[in-house]
Amino acid sequence: MIFLDHAATTPVRREALEAMWPFLTGSFGNPSSRHGLGDEAARALAAARDEVAAIVGCRPGDVVFTSGGTEADNLAIKGISLANPRGRHVVVSPIEHEAVLDSAAYLARMHGFEVDEVDVDGGGRVHPEALARVIRPDTALVSVQLANNEIGTVQPIAELAEIAHASGAAMHTDAVQAAGWLPIGIGALGVDALSLAGHKVGAPKGTGALVVRGRIPLEPVLHGGGQERGRRSGTENVAGAVAFATALRLADEERADAAARVGALGAELAARVTAEVPGAVLTGDPTRRLPGTVSFVFPGTSGEAVLLELERDGVLCSSGSACAAGSDAPSHVLTAIGIPGEIAQTAVRFTLGAATTADEIADAAASVTRAVSVVRHIVRP
Repeated sequence: MIFLDHAATTPVRREALEAMWPFLTGSFGNPSSRHGLGDEAARALAAARDEVAAIVGCRPGDVVFTSGGTEADNLAIKGISLANPRGRHVVVSPIEHEAVLDSAAYLARMHGFEVDEVDVDGGGRVHPEALARVIRPDTALVSVQLANNEIGTVQPIAELAEIAHASGAAMHTDAVQAAGWLPIGIGALGVDALSLAGHKVGAPKGTGALVVRGRIPLEPVLHGGGQERGRRSGTENVAGAVAFATALRLADEERADAAARVGALGAELAARVTAEVPGAVLTGDPTRRLPGTVSFVFPGTSGEAVLLELERDGVLCSSGSACAAGSDAPSHVLTAIGIPGEIAQTAVRFTLGAATTADEIADAAASVTRAVSVVRHIVRP
């Protein structure tokens, strides 16, 4: 098996499993309990919070543990917007994850917000001047991904944050796909809030965090016992937080070497496929992209049919975001960057991981050439 779907999820690291195991067994206390087991859990939770804060460059109290990226995005979009008294206007890009787009749509539907989408270019980039055209004095929040989960395009977040702040708006970035590949220091990025998901960096699914600067008001989405300083009620997943912090730390420590090696492999795959498959088009920004994300459209095929042929060869990849799997609609990301719907439905996304090898890339490239040829022969009238 050649697994090239790391953007959908990553294998859990042994170190993360070993770190969390004690808190699933003997040290199983509730961190809110006032006894020895509870205190032990509370100390582990605090240590995990410290570890995440050190990587992101924030205060430990700015870290809110969540069940993953979707919850973190929901909490950021709804929580910051609803708590911001300056206006009911939100700006997002049209290629955001559904967790951001649907949260913004909820604000419009249920709370009377106006939502504007900032233009992207053909590579999926948000240019600062485009944001300046849509931001308003009453804009409460701007949310733009650090890196796109389908096409891998990396955004100029620091420049966009400057424009948002000049207008008085808060700035959020979904860094779920970028963690482990790009620096995620909240200071250098200039953002007020940042979303992370554990299963993208080698932690179990169902773990993650929203980092939100303490000065930013945040209306909770979940109400109850007041955990996470009142911002996210519910008994904390101590084992998950420990595993997430461990995996994030290791991914950050290995980031520079992994990004360089995987970037070279991704470039090799892109070069071979575009050279050997007639009509293959690499989507996303050609240079400012995640090192391990290589996405194509193959006109004259069906993306799902190509995926089936590749799986027969043992190559596992996807047609785009795993969160949209099963939908008959073309990718909103690809249509937003100007790709016609019928071409967007031919998309195939390959996302490499730290363990991907050169031999696997060579085998995968050969499989892509064969698979596209087979499918084109089948669908040709």
